[in-house]
Amino acid sequence: MRAVRPTGTPIGLELALTAKAVGRAFADALAEAGGSVPMFLVLRNLTGDERPTQQELARALGIEGPTLTRHLDGFERAGLVTRTRDEADRRAVRIAITDAGRERHGALLQAVIAFDRRLRSGLDATAVDELRERLGQLRDNVRTG
Repeated sequence: MRAVRPTGTPIGLELALTAKAVGRAFADALAEAGGSVPMFLVLRNLTGDERPTQQELARALGIEGPTLTRHLDGFERAGLVTRTRDEADRRAVRIAITDAGRERHGALLQAVIAFDRRLRSGLDATAVDELRERLGQLRDNVRTG
């Protein structure tokens, strides 16, 4: 059986180009607020009362330990986080957000909210819900092959 060529640009390409453009704009919005996507993600994961281990944080973020270590080195130098050895398990390192980190997270969160508002421009709640459903369907489609 012969494959049928899609009409127009393939949806995967459209999605890839859109993701790249949105990702770049999101990174720019965070940079204007004095941060980055990794900084926002790390700080967001530290705003609760928990002090996760470095390994738990890497797992929660879906990144490799050495990548997180590199980020934490810079965030610690900037005074945004602290790292301390776990009293019960000296091999584990616990990560905590500082007051400066909470302040930076607040500024980045405002940038995230403003960016989300910009991204949703022209879309009502129903359209956003439908978009979420369609994106979920695309994720499911690539998972099941």
